[in-house]
Amino acid sequence: MPHSSPNVEHVTVHGHRRAYVRAGSGPALLLLHGLGCDHTTWDRVIVSLARTHTVIAPDLLGHGESDKPRADYSLGGYANGMRDLLTVLGIDRATVVGHSFGGGVAMQFAYQFPERTERLVLVASGGLGPEVSPAIRAITTPGFHQVMAVLAAPGIRHATTAVMRLLAASGVRQARDLAEVADIYDSFRDPRTRAAIAHVTRAVVDWQGQVVTMADRAYLTEAMPMCVVWGADDLVIPVSHASNASALAPTARIEIVPNAGHFPHKDHPERFVKIVRDFIRSTEPAHYDRERWRELLADGPEVSPVQAEAGEHPRRPEPAARRAKPA
Repeated sequence: MPHSSPNVEHVTVHGHRRAYVRAGSGPALLLLHGLGCDHTTWDRVIVSLARTHTVIAPDLLGHGESDKPRADYSLGGYANGMRDLLTVLGIDRATVVGHSFGGGVAMQFAYQFPERTERLVLVASGGLGPEVSPAIRAITTPGFHQVMAVLAAPGIRHATTAVMRLLAASGVRQARDLAEVADIYDSFRDPRTRAAIAHVTRAVVDWQGQVVTMADRAYLTEAMPMCVVWGADDLVIPVSHASNASALAPTARIEIVPNAGHFPHKDHPERFVKIVRDFIRSTEPAHYDRERWRELLADGPEVSPVQAEAGEHPRRPEPAARRAKPA
């Protein structure tokens, strides 16, 4: 599968320069990368997806070629930024695909702007449970910026990334994601990147794991088609979180990709494109219905976040308004 990426374009929104690639024509597909990555994480799938869709793959603020200001790096802030970027580009609605941290942004976007979201595709997504790798938790610890400044010095950085890439090429299953980790580590040579990544991580993770999840609002996807894709050998966010998604959003389509790690779209790009295409082809875009949205909010979730983590699948209780008998 070809994996040449279209040229990077830039637009200034709210005074901050934002980088993105745009390819193809047709219904819009917004691709959101994960923590410390950029639009190039989608290089192996952009060209194929662009045969049937208008693909927009931005560098989130604080990442890649986008600006790295001292700014709002919360999920809500990122969702607002994606709404504004799409508006500037003349795109009203999109199917939103989010990987890892980008999955959390995708869910937040769908929650804040359901009228602009046609479908959700969550790829090894954050926001579906508390567990996360120790390396990500470490970013939230005091002194990270200072320690990373030392580790990002040229000699140490070059040696460490070289070893990571060798291990990634060795064929050892547990090391398959190290090439991507090496790219993220290499980007830490820029102190602005280190500061931005620390701000992003501390907004959603503490030393115990993820503190911001969409588990309490996932039931709202009843009104929106959702597909969850996970690598069976993910060592960053456990594949068990896909089961959480199934419990929280029973209508979600779950796809576990064998022999894949935290980047299934890079490990098996052809299969990933087929999953996304089949999902889009077999579902109708969500239609925002204000009254139905009100009913969902009033009724609440079928499964509480705690129950979902325990693997429970109880039925949603009948709404009080329907249970009430006339006097």
